[in-house]
Amino acid sequence: MNPANLIPSLGLGTMGLDGDAGVETVTTALDLGYRHLDTAQIYENEAVVGEGLRDALARGLVDRDEVLVATKVWVDNLSSERFRDSVETSRERLGVDTIDLLYLHRPRGPYDPETTLPRFDALCDDGLVDHVGVSNFTVDQLDEARDHLDAPIAAHQTEYHPLFRRPALLEDAREHGYAVVAYSPLAGGRVFDLDPVTAVADARGVSPAAVSIAWLRAKGLAVIPKASSPEHLRANLAAADLALDDREVARIDAIEAEVELYPE
Repeated sequence: MNPANLIPSLGLGTMGLDGDAGVETVTTALDLGYRHLDTAQIYENEAVVGEGLRDALARGLVDRDEVLVATKVWVDNLSSERFRDSVETSRERLGVDTIDLLYLHRPRGPYDPETTLPRFDALCDDGLVDHVGVSNFTVDQLDEARDHLDAPIAAHQTEYHPLFRRPALLEDAREHGYAVVAYSPLAGGRVFDLDPVTAVADARGVSPAAVSIAWLRAKGLAVIPKASSPEHLRANLAAADLALDDREVARIDAIEAEVELYPE
């Protein structure tokens, strides 16, 4: 199977979810139809995501093989001394036998492609991880990663929204057959104040959030917006089915401002 086809087009971004409310959000999302849960070691909520998943499984809301569970190894855990133990801990917190998609969160700190990436391959060989991804890479770093990974890159997660676009990353993904997953798709709420986005939203009778998600989907990206209330969870899920026409996409493409929320 093409790795790009593994990633559901819309997932739940879980950064900031915590406690019982976070567990309920994950369970509700799965009940509504989400099949892609995204977390990270640095979010310190893998156990919350895992409990929400277990609750949904116990209630018969979803089957385990229907849900893609993704987490990310933080830079502090990339060293040979900490890497494998950290992934084992993530797996236990998530309550899964196998992590469906394991990302390298950022290529910095002790990251060395020649020594770090084979550790991801070893996890796949041992059945602890199904697929490998990277996050916040440049095109050059993606090229270098491919030189040192046996496993295909299944996904590249990156900040992407109407105020921060990296078309070269999309071209690389098309050439090499992996998914691009957009985090912060609403630009930290700034899409609600962007005239081209709000104009399309008003004309369509939808929210600016829906338009931003639809714009990303039109470019072929998977999207992982954060949400906590059932209302916003439903709205984001519905937005994945909104299709913008070429004129609407071009109108948003013409936005000239650039705002990177999470620079290196």
